[in-house]
Parts: sequence; structure tokens; C-alpha cells
Amino acid sequence: MVTEVLDWLQSQPQPALVGATGLLVLLECTIGLGFLAPGESGLLIAATTATTAPRFLVLWAVVTVCASVGDSIGYALGRRFGPRLRETRLIQRYGTDAWDRATDILHRRGAWAVFFARFLPVVRTLTPAAAGTSRLPFRKFLPAVFAGAVSWSALHIGLGAALGEAARRVEDVLSTGGAIV
Repeated sequence: MVTEVLDWLQSQPQPALVGATGLLVLLECTIGLGFLAPGESGLLIAATTATTAPRFLVLWAVVTVCASVGDSIGYALGRRFGPRLRETRLIQRYGTDAWDRATDILHRRGAWAVFFARFLPVVRTLTPAAAGTSRLPFRKFLPAVFAGAVSWSALHIGLGAALGEAARRVEDVLSTGGAIV
């Protein structure tokens, strides 16, 4: 069954699959939408189709750009609305502690915090807006966001591709073992 789902995903038009994945990642990276859009999960699932170098590279490029753009939108929102964002219902409900941690880390670590936050769920979604709120200069923010997006997307696409291949092999072994039994 897993192989059938993976084969179906792989048979989908690459532009549609990559575009949908990029959109999910962009929405996840934009402030607050990370709680609604399953960007990381969608990326891992789509990455199971990254079975060739060209597919991997295209998905990597699109996801990197979409993550960087989503973070830049979050930064702009933080810059525009500042501390009022912390008082929004969404952040009050899901992440005031994460928001406070993100702003505290940004004050202490600056661009390094932006880079490493990319790998922390929830904090990843809130950090760009917190960076805008804390007035971290965009010239420091953007390189950190891009470097984090490049690393994060490569890691997740690699994991997804490996998991897809492992699922196929496990299913083959189980069906062979089932036939023997």
C-alpha cells in the first residue's frame, strides 16, 4: 500500500507537486500560518519523489526560495506591527512562550538565532516576525534566513527521499516474507 501511494505521488506532474510543496512551505513560514499549513509534513511527503538528482535539485531550489520569501513576509509583518503581534489571538493561543523565547534569543544572538531557529518547530514560524519586531537589520536577517532555508530544505528533502526508499524496501521484504509464510 505504501508503495502504491509513493508511486502515485511520483506519477503526479512534477510542477504541480513542487508548486504545492513550495506553497505549503511558504504558508508555514509566514507568521502564524505555520500552525495551519503542514509545510514540513508536506515537504517530507513530497520529498519521497526526489528519486533523481534533477528532482531533488528542483524541489530544493523551490523550497529554499519559498521558505526565504515566507520568512521575509513574516519579518515585514513584525517590522510593521511590532509588539502588537504578540497580543494577537493566534500567538496568545499557540505561542506566547515561543514568541518570548524567540525575541529573547534574537536580542542575544541576532542573525545566528535566525539561522538556528529554522530547525525548531513553532519557534521557526515566529522568529521572522520577532526579528522584524526586534529591529534586526534586514541585511543581517536575509543571509541568515537563506542559509537556514538551504540547510533545512536539503535536510528534509534528503530525509524524505531516504524514508520513501526505506518504505519501499520494507514493504518489499514484508510482502516477500508474507508470501513465504
